[in-house]
Amino acid sequence: MLTLEQLNAAGRDEFVALLAGTYEHSPWVAEAAWPKRPFVSLDALKMALVAAVREAGTEKQLALVRAHPELAGKAMVSKSLTAESTNEQGRAGLADCTPEEFEKLQALNAAYNAKFGWPFMLAVRGPRGTGLQRREIIATFERRLANPKDFEFAEALRNIHRVAEIRLADRFGLFPTQGERVWDWAEELAAHSDPGFKEEGQLATLYLTEAHQTVARRLQWWMKDAGFDEVRIDAVGNVVGVYHGAVSDAPRLLTGSHYDTVRNAGKYDGRLGILVPLAAVAELHRAGRRLPFGIEVVGFAEEEGQRYAATFLGSRALTGQFDAAWLDQADDAGITMREAMQAAGLPATVEAIAAERRDPAKYLGFVEVHIEQGPVLNELDLPLGIVTSINGSLRYQVEIIGMASHAGTTPMGRRRDAAAAAAELLLFVEKRAGVVPDVVGTVGQLQVPAGSVNVVPGRCRFSLDLRATTNAARDALALDVKAELERICRYRGLSFTLEKTMEAAAAPSAPAWQARWEAAVAALGLPVFRLPSGAGHDAMKLHELMPQAMLFVRGANAGISHNPLESTTAHDADLCVAAFTLLLEGLARE
Repeated sequence: MLTLEQLNAAGRDEFVALLAGTYEHSPWVAEAAWPKRPFVSLDALKMALVAAVREAGTEKQLALVRAHPELAGKAMVSKSLTAESTNEQGRAGLADCTPEEFEKLQALNAAYNAKFGWPFMLAVRGPRGTGLQRREIIATFERRLANPKDFEFAEALRNIHRVAEIRLADRFGLFPTQGERVWDWAEELAAHSDPGFKEEGQLATLYLTEAHQTVARRLQWWMKDAGFDEVRIDAVGNVVGVYHGAVSDAPRLLTGSHYDTVRNAGKYDGRLGILVPLAAVAELHRAGRRLPFGIEVVGFAEEEGQRYAATFLGSRALTGQFDAAWLDQADDAGITMREAMQAAGLPATVEAIAAERRDPAKYLGFVEVHIEQGPVLNELDLPLGIVTSINGSLRYQVEIIGMASHAGTTPMGRRRDAAAAAAELLLFVEKRAGVVPDVVGTVGQLQVPAGSVNVVPGRCRFSLDLRATTNAARDALALDVKAELERICRYRGLSFTLEKTMEAAAAPSAPAWQARWEAAVAALGLPVFRLPSGAGHDAMKLHELMPQAMLFVRGANAGISHNPLESTTAHDADLCVAAFTLLLEGLARE
């Protein structure tokens, strides 16, 4: 097996020879990384190789992509693939294609080359490293054919880096065992989905459905198996596991995330933040270790607001902000939250829920691991990022009222067109948010009630979602948007209604806790990269009770989330467990 000691001591030619085949027919990548020795970890080596490709320029990058063979192409048929490619394509079953599959792949190869001018690049051993199925490969091939050229070029390079990562693991004999464990747990949880979605192969686990309760029981069982001292399901359905410190009443580190999902969801949103600390605690228990503090992991029962018109039910119970009126809300089937709780065996009383409030004096702070749900880390080829702040947000429902009139007989200068006004405001939101860093504005719903093709729209309803890393930036955006809405309606002769439906304060990371994440990431030999979170998280509720900080892991497929394409690799999940463990170790030394 190859070792870092060998590489760090090697001259340039030996270094390149030792890494031969890591990047297909491209020794220049290793040659460019050689001056960056010594490497403190395998991950530091990977980052040096990635940086070598990023800094090489388009011409050399294109040559690197073109150095790779087609999938199930001529090189495979003639058995002229490199040993590494032969292994990878073989493990994905491409040598065993049916005639129909082989014909399909040849057609896709031809179409892809014609459009892009380079061979389709896919890490066919997949995110787990064990190999994709042929149907997955074909589906990915078909999907990526629709990508723009620049995006697809970057995606090809990202897949090349993933191939190199797997090849290095094989060569070093260093495998992401903890990441594989987390990845497998996430797969097992994803097998439980609500009716209507499960039949379509989709994931949906809404609050207190049968699938949701099954996931809770599975988490509860895993916590017990991992060695937690106390495990329970609380009054709102949170799964709570406590691993005591060296002294049973020692202060605790609180961590966790949510296990409910949106409809047609991904497998890692929320759940990764439960499974990563679960794996870390399992290792502590296996080693017979107790830390100077306890660890409390909470699988929050609800965060997404999918079944009832209330969000963060799980974390709000811990902060004492559960609204008793929510118990009387009914879902689409007419089942109240109280009835759903009772059916799940929960007490469904205000008193029981209020008793779940945590005393901040008994906790050191709250940390959360989460998939990024965005493209930044993926585009930068960075596996981990440290969150600086969770965006504050404002949401509104807006209706602009004009006058419906005949589309053919109403002159353009005499129209009171509500939809045109909404379109004008939408473009203003896009432009205004775009000129300020870390500020975003979205119109996600847009409707013309009772609209007709030959009628000037008399009404237009739409949503506004305004977010920023600070409350001041968020509020400044909201003031400007409101002023523009008034201006547009005034000169167009329209009226409007504006209803605020949600307000969430920004949650900046506690500097000391952010620094602990930064130290953990740096100790892994990775760049320390900071970014805000545009999405809401349970951490923003715990922020109101105790200091908090978050760690992001990149998502594959351009970081897409709330989507079946949401993905991460076992290697990245392994880094999460390692970073979480290093945070624990650093905290224990303080």
